[in-house]
Amino acid sequence: MEFGAAIFFTDYAMDAGAFARALEERGFDSVWAPEHSHIPTSRLTPFPQGGELPRKYSECMDPFVSLTLAAAMTKTIKLGTGVCLVVQRDPIQTAKLVASLDQVSHGRLLFGIGGGWNAEEMADHGTTDFKGRWKLVRERVEAMKAIWTQDTPEYHGSLVDFGPMHAWPKPAQKPHPPVIVGGAFPYGARRAIAYGDGWVPHGSRPEYGDVGQFLPEFFKMAKAAGRDPGSLPVTLFGVPSDIDRLRYYRDAGVGRVVVSLNSAASDEVLPRLDRWAELMRSVAAG
Repeated sequence: MEFGAAIFFTDYAMDAGAFARALEERGFDSVWAPEHSHIPTSRLTPFPQGGELPRKYSECMDPFVSLTLAAAMTKTIKLGTGVCLVVQRDPIQTAKLVASLDQVSHGRLLFGIGGGWNAEEMADHGTTDFKGRWKLVRERVEAMKAIWTQDTPEYHGSLVDFGPMHAWPKPAQKPHPPVIVGGAFPYGARRAIAYGDGWVPHGSRPEYGDVGQFLPEFFKMAKAAGRDPGSLPVTLFGVPSDIDRLRYYRDAGVGRVVVSLNSAASDEVLPRLDRWAELMRSVAAG
C-alpha cells in the first residue's frame, strides 16, 4: 500500500514545491492538491463533514499551478489533483492543462476528478443542474480522452459538443494519465468502473460508511463489467493515524491512502510528516 498526502495550498501554507520535496524525501508516493474556485457567501449547501466550513476551502490555490511547482522541485513523486472539479472547468482547456502538466513532469500526473458538493459554487460556473452533474462529468471526461488520444479529435454529446480540432500537447502517459474517479459506494464505484482508471472514496465521511467492507463488492462489480480489478486501484482519502486501521485498509485491498494535513507552515507540517513516515514504515513491516 502506497501513501500520499494532501494539503490545501494557500498563501499561508507550506508551498507546494517544498511540501512535495519533503514527501519525496520521506518515501511518500504522491502529493495531492484539492480544488475549489471560490465559496459563495450564501452557504446554502452544508459542509459534507459537518460543522463550519474551514476558510482554506475559499483560499486554496489552483491545483495545476501548485502541482507544476511540485513537479519542478521533485523527481519521482506522483502529482494528484485531489480532486479536480471538472463540472466547473471547460474540457478543452482542462485537457490542455492535464496534458501540459503530464509532459513537463515526465508522466507523473494522477488526474483525480469529482462531481463536487457545493451546488452554489457550481451554479456560478453555469452548472445549474446539480443532480445531473455526473452526466456532465462523464461527457467532459470522454471529450478530454478524445483530445488526449486522437490527432483530430471530435466529440458529440448532449452536453459537450465540438467538431474536429487539432490540440497538442498530448500527455506523456499513454493513452493518458489515470483518471481516478471520486465518490461514495455504490455510485462512485460504478462511475470509476465505467470510465475511470481508479476509484477515490473517502474514509472519514459518515455517508461513505466503512470503505473496507465495500471493496469485495467493488472488485466483484469490476469483474462483472469486464474490468480487471487490478487496473482500478483504490485511493482512500481521509485516513486516521491509526496503525491497526491502516493495516486493515491494506489487507482489504486499498492501493493507496492519502493523508490530509492542515494548511500550515513547515514548522507544523514537517513534524507531522515525520510521524506519518514512521507509520508508513510500521505498515510496511507487517
